[in-house]
Amino acid sequence: MTLNSQATPPLYLGMAMWANVDWQGSLLPAHGDVDLRDYASVFNAVEGNTTFYSGIPKAETVAAWAEQAPPTFRFCFKLPSQLTHAKRLREIDDEFEHFLERLSPLKDRLGPIMVQLPRDFDRTELPALERLLTHWPREIPCSVEVRHSDFFHKGTPEQALNRLLISQEVNRVMLDVRALFATPAGLDNRLAKAQDEKPKVPLHVLSTANRPVIRFIGHFDEGINLARFEPWIERLSLWIKQGKTPFLFVHTPDNRQAPQLARTFYSRLAERIELPPLAEFPGERQVSLF
Repeated sequence: MTLNSQATPPLYLGMAMWANVDWQGSLLPAHGDVDLRDYASVFNAVEGNTTFYSGIPKAETVAAWAEQAPPTFRFCFKLPSQLTHAKRLREIDDEFEHFLERLSPLKDRLGPIMVQLPRDFDRTELPALERLLTHWPREIPCSVEVRHSDFFHKGTPEQALNRLLISQEVNRVMLDVRALFATPAGLDNRLAKAQDEKPKVPLHVLSTANRPVIRFIGHFDEGINLARFEPWIERLSLWIKQGKTPFLFVHTPDNRQAPQLARTFYSRLAERIELPPLAEFPGERQVSLF
């Protein structure tokens, strides 16, 4: 039994997307059409950023995902930016309902849907978030990522946010950007772009519900990544022993190295706690046939 074939896995592991041309020949086969099944043969979750940027997906697109994803797979789609950033969670009832209805063919394969809030979404806008969460369908997991400094100083606003999430059994996304910002970008345009896109926020390790969500944004330097991941090994092991089901999403500045980094992290975690093996990457299996 591998991680992706377990009905009740100890954790969910994945990346921000399931297809990247740079993964061909490793995570993905070197030739042929890209298929979610290749990614899902190894990893059992994906962030699904496509809904954040492109909005509500087409019905035929969702049908294809439903056909390709195994029952054990989990999609952690983001709410469309039209709802979180343009409308700032206000007067979105119809669009929110339409979004969930469109995803209904995947209902049994939805992980925590992410509400990624704008960098300037502060304490004064918590009532809009509270309204959304109190009307959130209980059968669909939810997670919230905040980026404003109000929520990173352990003061009254952060306490209010955490109380809200705990009361609604909603997971607070833990965005770990320590590795990404460990060195100046210098002349590396890829690192500079990633540092510009990601907020430089402190890491507050707190599980507010039973599905802790970690977004680890890595560096190009493997040593830096491993050093920043080391403390997560103990924490993830603890949560798993407590019966929680963590979701770990691994990024690198251009995501070229993300699958290998995720596999390395999983191997390190498996040294600490018993885990099922990861399957070989389809591209590597393909090469081994010849």
